[in-house]
Amino acid sequence: MLPRAPRTRSGYRQYPPEAQTRVLAVRRALALGFSLGELARIFRVRERGGAPCREVRRLAQTKLAEIEQRLNDLAVLRDELRDVLADWDRRLETTPEGMRAGLLERLGKK
Repeated sequence: MLPRAPRTRSGYRQYPPEAQTRVLAVRRALALGFSLGELARIFRVRERGGAPCREVRRLAQTKLAEIEQRLNDLAVLRDELRDVLADWDRRLETTPEGMRAGLLERLGKK
């Protein structure tokens, strides 16, 4: 993700001050769902003088759509789990203490 940095005589790499900005940008982009491969491709285009801004925007839009789909899937799962718990509560109300209510077996039935 960073351009090759020169080394000191003792072997330490000497990064320019702007390296910190890039590291922070990479960390934030990873948190937003960009992959290392995508970021490497974007930085290569930039380093060659290109302007990958529209590609970055398109990738971010795709990430947002994926997150929204996952949120929708989670909402469906949440509602299903609420229904399962309500069903289990009804079964437990009529199941004598110490007896099996067959809760897990109910998961296979609609």
